[in-house]
Amino acid sequence: MSAILAVTVPFFALVLAGWLAGRHHLLPESAIPGLNAFVLYFALPCMLFRFGSGMPVLELLNPAVLLVYVPAQLLIVFFAVAVSLNERVGLKDAAFGALVAAFPNTGFMGVPLLAALIGAEATGPVITCILADLFVTSSLCIALAQISHGGDIEDQLAARAAALRALGGALANPLPWAIALGALFSGLGLHLSGPAETAVRMLADAASPVALFTIGTVLWRAGQHAHARTPAVDFVPAALIKLLVHPLLVLALALALRALGVPLPGFTIVVLTLGAALPSASSVSPLAERYGADNGRIARIIMTSTVLAFASFSLLAWAFGVQPVG
Repeated sequence: MSAILAVTVPFFALVLAGWLAGRHHLLPESAIPGLNAFVLYFALPCMLFRFGSGMPVLELLNPAVLLVYVPAQLLIVFFAVAVSLNERVGLKDAAFGALVAAFPNTGFMGVPLLAALIGAEATGPVITCILADLFVTSSLCIALAQISHGGDIEDQLAARAAALRALGGALANPLPWAIALGALFSGLGLHLSGPAETAVRMLADAASPVALFTIGTVLWRAGQHAHARTPAVDFVPAALIKLLVHPLLVLALALALRALGVPLPGFTIVVLTLGAALPSASSVSPLAERYGADNGRIARIIMTSTVLAFASFSLLAWAFGVQPVG
């Protein structure tokens, strides 16, 4: 367990450092979007490109991984919506709550954490999950959020338009393009060299610490703009679904499919389960704000899952007998 904590403590400590920097105004709130943009448009794409260019193409879009992960995402989304709906939480808020219950922080946290914990080969399944969440999970939840009056024709058209906008947003996201470029380099056997390789390596090396610090600042900022008080019963269950139900469902589906003959090595199953056990993606908070959902509730789900994940993720890694590569 001490070896696992030696990896996980620094990761979560950087998130805490970002939150403290925001809370004590060591980093101006106006600087947070710029910090987020640096990670999203420069550092993280370079890191994903480096990982993607160094592994076989089929590991970046593994059909067996998708066969486990996509059905699990769909089940978690509809389960979280069903659990969340009440007189205070309508369909729009329930849909975004389901998104944070199903969408792990694989980009900013998962890729570097799992690579440090298990090895660089873990990034293949994680990258496949990132693509599934960007194009499937997000589009589904945004479409559900637009169905607000019982599914009449106007709602159906609004949901369809919202899903198309979500797909457009996924295509505008630099992460899939960085993955695709890495896959192209891998497939063609190409390699960067000279100053280009050095620049990409420097940006990629900055991705992990800056991304984790940014998660903390984003969580602090989301809490500052959450004006409404949210009862614990409206956000704690979604956080627990994310940290407990999601990984258990992924593990169960993976084991069932392997028993049916789907080629899923034990290593891949461990990576998928640990990926599902990550806290909620902090990027959902500004997305919920953009669509007019209750961002206070979403921020509290993300914050709760992030705080609790330090213990739950570390314990799950220990239960799997993970031996950190370092």
